[in-house]
Amino acid sequence: MRYYSTRTKSITGSFAKAVLSGLAEDGGLFVPEEIPSYRPAALSSLGKMNFHDIAYETILPYVKGEIPEAALRDIITSAYTFDAPVVTVGGRYVLELFHGPTAAFKDFGARFMARTFAYLRRGETRPLKILVATSGDTGGAVADGFFGVEGISVTVLYPQGRVSPLQERQIAGLGGNTRAVAVKGSFDDCQRLVKEAFAALKKRVDISSANSINIARLIPQAIYYTSSSASVRKSAEDLPVFSVPSGNFGNLTAGLYAQKMGAPIKRFIAATNINKTFPEYLESGVYKARESQATLSNAMDVGSPSNFERMNSHWTHKEMRELMLSTFVTDDDTKKTISGVHKTCGYFLDPHGAVGWKAADYFEKSEALGDVVILETAHPAKFSETVEPITGAVPMPESLAGVMRRAVHSDVIPVDIDALISLL
Repeated sequence: MRYYSTRTKSITGSFAKAVLSGLAEDGGLFVPEEIPSYRPAALSSLGKMNFHDIAYETILPYVKGEIPEAALRDIITSAYTFDAPVVTVGGRYVLELFHGPTAAFKDFGARFMARTFAYLRRGETRPLKILVATSGDTGGAVADGFFGVEGISVTVLYPQGRVSPLQERQIAGLGGNTRAVAVKGSFDDCQRLVKEAFAALKKRVDISSANSINIARLIPQAIYYTSSSASVRKSAEDLPVFSVPSGNFGNLTAGLYAQKMGAPIKRFIAATNINKTFPEYLESGVYKARESQATLSNAMDVGSPSNFERMNSHWTHKEMRELMLSTFVTDDDTKKTISGVHKTCGYFLDPHGAVGWKAADYFEKSEALGDVVILETAHPAKFSETVEPITGAVPMPESLAGVMRRAVHSDVIPVDIDALISLL
């Protein structure tokens, strides 16, 4: 499999180059030259396969010839000591993506990526710097995934005051080979600083990314779409619709990849908060990035989603309108949805899952959706300051209780590339 830049198709490389570079030299994102299909034998057996086997069949065509099959199975077994169960809530399906060590869907990509980096750099003596911007959950998952990995250091940029207290402790509470930088700005500012740092430092140090701008973060997220869609599909004609809380659009792009590979998925709902760049694009055909606004669903506070470049390189606006519906949800409706689902079903939604749920409510009035799968992207206890005043106490897993006992250690910088480079 070859990969090319979303900005210059003549810039190509192997899987290893795409992963270890993070961004292409022109600032574009790497995408596969073609989205592969599942092998026919695998496609006919999806409903009977376990999570590890589906992971193997999903990732194999993207890494074939660069990661041996035995090594890939070892990476998958090591990365996924948890799975992605589907539960029934109020006549809908909820795909719970919070059973990993940092209780967020980012664990699926970050843990695979950390082990893949270690494999691809085996025998390498030069240190590698991982630089990542986060709006919330990515930073904690990357810090946890790479913690203690020899020869790799991680620097996480996050918007000061715009992540939850628990998220900040996941990002800035590990130490070791991980470093946290609180930026006096928005997630978009953090993301811009990361890209500027790449341009300034790429020729001087070995540097890579761990956002969903890195293809190794994105591909593994296709696994749980395929696994869950195969488990809930009732017939060859009755396919589920996935409602995806969307910020930087890596998760939604991974779902589109899974569908293109052959996963039994009817359509997607791209659910955003008031950072509604994509819903407006889908409606008008005009893409207009904007400054992000802070909301209760903070991991989705993105006004200029990076993965739009990937989507735009694979699909036209007309094709996207056929594949997706999209709308935005306010904080007020987010809180009402958390309350309503808890009162009627006894289920705790986090603010991001609530956005996905409300968006599905909206389209059920006008579209024949059929079975709907809501992505619950983070454990509600990660957002207890929002959820508990509405629902009462949220059960907290021990993994998160331990995080809250950590101290926060972070550097604070303005939105200034020189300040970041001096730290690095």
